Amino acid sequence: MQLHNLQRKTTNKSVKRVGRGGGRGKTAGRGTKGQKARAGHRIRPDVREKLKKLPKLRGYAFNSIELKPAVINLSVLESMFADGDTINPVTLRERGAVRGRKGVARGVKILGDGELTKKLVITGCTVSASAKTKIEKAGGIIN
Repeated sequence: MQLHNLQRKTTNKSVKRVGRGGGRGKTAGRGTKGQKARAGHRIRPDVREKLKKLPKLRGYAFNSIELKPAVINLSVLESMFADGDTINPVTLRERGAVRGRKGVARGVKILGDGELTKKLVITGCTVSASAKTKIEKAGGIIN
């Protein structure tokens, strides 16, 4: 075997490297002008263009600026309050059941997880349907 007899293992004759100088002249087999004639040209796939034009679904990377209510369960109210106490967002914040930021009026929602045996008077809070039935069953009032 001689050096001039060596051949590559795989030959890729379908790809022709153009525009490297020598033997071609002027446009070097690249046609004339335009994006495809430039060095380092890269044309985006057509699929990406179509995808970019599709509208995004509502909620995509969307953070709501609405203040969500603080959530508290009936089991917490049972342990923190006595029979006949009045419950509102201010008393809940004072007792440490609900955290609130300074100067931000945040609502409170009472959920029906747990049992309630005390008569409680609830004002200024939103109440879930299951919590409402449990409070009224225990003899409490919702204003």
